[in-house]
Amino acid sequence: MKPVLIIRTGRAPDSIRARHGDFPHWFRLSAQLAPEEIRIIDVAAGEALPPPREVAGALITGSAAMVTERADWSERTAGWIRDAMDAELPIFGVCYGHQLMAHALGGRVDYLPGGREIGTLPIEVLAHAQQDLLAAALPSSFRAHTTHEQSVMEVPKGATVLASSARDPHHLLRYGKRAVSVQFHPEFNADVMRAYIHRKREDMHREGFDPHGTFRQVAPTPIARRLLRHFARHHGLAAAR
Repeated sequence: MKPVLIIRTGRAPDSIRARHGDFPHWFRLSAQLAPEEIRIIDVAAGEALPPPREVAGALITGSAAMVTERADWSERTAGWIRDAMDAELPIFGVCYGHQLMAHALGGRVDYLPGGREIGTLPIEVLAHAQQDLLAAALPSSFRAHTTHEQSVMEVPKGATVLASSARDPHHLLRYGKRAVSVQFHPEFNADVMRAYIHRKREDMHREGFDPHGTFRQVAPTPIARRLLRHFARHHGLAAAR
């Protein structure tokens, strides 16, 4: 069987990784993929991606990097995304992966006005999302974990916005029958979200946010966490378990 790529665009901070694991592990568990079903490619470390025809699908992780830096590895990955879209490969991007997909396909990424978005927040599903293969199962509002400074400011031509938050109108995008991305983190559990808030508490204070209140409001996000699993099953990337 062809493997499912986990395209690693960064690493969790050392303090979080030591206690909770890292991006590929979280993605694999959330998508309910077996270890033998995946192949991890660390593009940020310079590892080359295989041709899209050699894989069953791709999940693109988050990163502490910024898409606007246009690092060589990031721009090469953007080119691969365009090739994968031409091949109609199933792709699911998260946070940096979400922004990189939008950038690769003609959208614009920049810093979110008003500063970072962090914590467990309500995500509002737009009415027309009920026609979408993935979003149709979502309620009109659900909770999701977020932590990001940059966002998709302009969506690519032909992309469909399916969900938003109070500050970011582009939290869930559909690019084609087999390609979607989310700004929020479906792979996070509540403990990981708390660890990120704890790590960012001084930055939050400096920027005028309340880390203590944000920490207290962290809650489980069972609906968001199901998205990767639903995507993997819908596109035949994971066996039913």
